[in-house]
Amino acid sequence: MSRLVTLVLSVALLVGLVLARPLPARSDETVTLQFAGSRVAVVGDSYTTGSNEGGEGTRGWTTRAWQLLAHQGLPVRADVAAEGGAGYGARGNRGSVFEDLTARAVKNDDHLVVFYGSRNDQNVEPTLLSIMVYGAFQLARRNAPEARFLVIGPPWPTADPPPAIMRIRDTLRYQAGLARAAFVDPIAERWFVDDPTLIGADGVHPTDAGHVYMADKIAPLIATQLTRRA
Repeated sequence: MSRLVTLVLSVALLVGLVLARPLPARSDETVTLQFAGSRVAVVGDSYTTGSNEGGEGTRGWTTRAWQLLAHQGLPVRADVAAEGGAGYGARGNRGSVFEDLTARAVKNDDHLVVFYGSRNDQNVEPTLLSIMVYGAFQLARRNAPEARFLVIGPPWPTADPPPAIMRIRDTLRYQAGLARAAFVDPIAERWFVDDPTLIGADGVHPTDAGHVYMADKIAPLIATQLTRRA
């Protein structure tokens, strides 16, 4: 009888050990981890959409930037809303301003919202421009209350941008401060200046090489925001 009791106890112990082992991760859990990443929204103009001069489709700076970030161990899930001709106050070729694009791109769980541009606002009255910038930033804050903001001002391909471009830059810098956003000034940093291969024959839009250049500039800026401690 004692042998039977011992046998029963031994079997029970073995069963308990097997049941106590952690179950292996399911394949769908592994896939979830592989594709997990920071949520980023991008609002921009033709410098983001690309043009006939370059940067269309997968040749755009956003695609390359996500690849660079993934190689650094910072995978990104992005929503990009950009429209040629659009600005904060200037309507694009489909009738949108940046506030409209913000409404499409920015989600509640975004970690970072990136605004890029826009030189298209040159003819917008300065006071109206400031109001429109404020409105876009406030909408983004309501839609993504926990997100950080990165505001990139309008670039210019030469070292002597016109006064209207400088006014846009100064308005964005001021409103970015109110919105507690990081502000980057491509004019002061001389993006595109002195390298004719980066801008197309129209003198305005970046080439494919220009989009590679922008990705190399912008990806580290995004990485800094995603890894910055609160």
